[in-house]
Amino acid sequence: MFRRVLVLALSAASAVCCLAQPSLPSSFKSRTVHVSDGVDIFVRYGGTGAAVLLIHGYAENSDSWAPLAKNLMTDHTVIVPDLRGISRSSKPAGGYDKKTQAGDMRAVVTALGYDRTPVVAHDIGNMVAYAYASIYPDKVERLVVMDAPIPGIEPWSQVLQNPGVWHFNFHGPDAERLVQGRERIYFDRIWNDFTANPGEPDEATREFFTATYAQPGGMRAGFAQFTALAQDAKDNKIFEQTPLTMPVLAVGGEKSFGPLQAVIMRHVATNVREAVIAGSGHWLMEEKPQETVALIRGFLDASPEIRLAPSQYNFPTTGNPGTGSSGVADIRTIVLKGDPDQPGVYTIMLRVPPHTRIAAHSHRDDRVATVVSGTWHIGYGDQFNESKLKELPPGSFYTEPPGQNHFAETGTEAVEVQITGYGPSSTKYVDPANDPRNAKKAATAPAQ
Repeated sequence: MFRRVLVLALSAASAVCCLAQPSLPSSFKSRTVHVSDGVDIFVRYGGTGAAVLLIHGYAENSDSWAPLAKNLMTDHTVIVPDLRGISRSSKPAGGYDKKTQAGDMRAVVTALGYDRTPVVAHDIGNMVAYAYASIYPDKVERLVVMDAPIPGIEPWSQVLQNPGVWHFNFHGPDAERLVQGRERIYFDRIWNDFTANPGEPDEATREFFTATYAQPGGMRAGFAQFTALAQDAKDNKIFEQTPLTMPVLAVGGEKSFGPLQAVIMRHVATNVREAVIAGSGHWLMEEKPQETVALIRGFLDASPEIRLAPSQYNFPTTGNPGTGSSGVADIRTIVLKGDPDQPGVYTIMLRVPPHTRIAAHSHRDDRVATVVSGTWHIGYGDQFNESKLKELPPGSFYTEPPGQNHFAETGTEAVEVQITGYGPSSTKYVDPANDPRNAKKAATAPAQ
């Protein structure tokens, strides 16, 4: 019995030891940028290609961007500073309003020899990034903000009434004395309150970030980020009068801000894409790194300008019915914009062969469609009914509301249909026996 307990204890200890703290790629260079009297910002940077600026949040430092930095460095120069007062940056008495810290970030970008960049931010970093984009709108190609409010921008007043943000008003000398030597207890409360997974951030990550803030002056400087929120709200009310026009990706964790992040950003920007990371709380890089990195990568890589003539639609030579199609084997699909498997707007083009009949089915997202070529016949209802079909020649428009069952068929010619929806999409047949994907599975299943 003792031996079994000992083995379990050693196994548990080994598991803890094997956890690794977050760390930016070892190939990254480091530099300290002097931004003003008594203020130096520590920055790491690496990779190759166009620059991108990553701004971290509270209860973290720049190492929190490790998963994203490792992905982007293959074709971007990734610039990852520590905010004023955090980690290896200076811890001055003041300057923690986000407008001043936006100036810190601008000084870092220009000191490294760059000018116009995308900006990706999380938590308190959102607030700095919004100020940065408002002050230097022509220097921000694209903006990603993740899971945090913007002071002064609605529903800011409702956010402040949430007991979960008690730490917004926890600062000052007495708070510093209460937390001194107990930093881990304080941060555990924040990490636990906002995670969807009690195991994330993991033990090694928590220890690492706690040590960052436990440095002399670290908690005072950390608290100062919140002391400045009242001034930030005043500044943002002024910024709000000039909406941002660059593309904005607003990301919320499903168990945290969710779609509210996009609601906030639509108050201050005209081109906002909404995305929600399923199953995640606030700590997106720790809880759902792969999904979050893929989402940001897709947004940064997306070309804002696409022009295609019909002859440029590069349909595959064989059927490839993808997400958002009816799954009929001979349908050929191309994705023109976005990704129907991911949150966000997408556009696909379907080429449906002649003499194809599609049984009643639905899609979970709201879709609109235009017939590009051929004559399409479509009807609405829970089963195929030829009398309910409507003939739609080229140029016709129709809708596929979420969950609305519909059916279709082609005649003697192929039909091309362009469909736009908001992913992730899906296809559900009223009668699973009519689902061609089930027939394909049965045909490829091994013999018993």
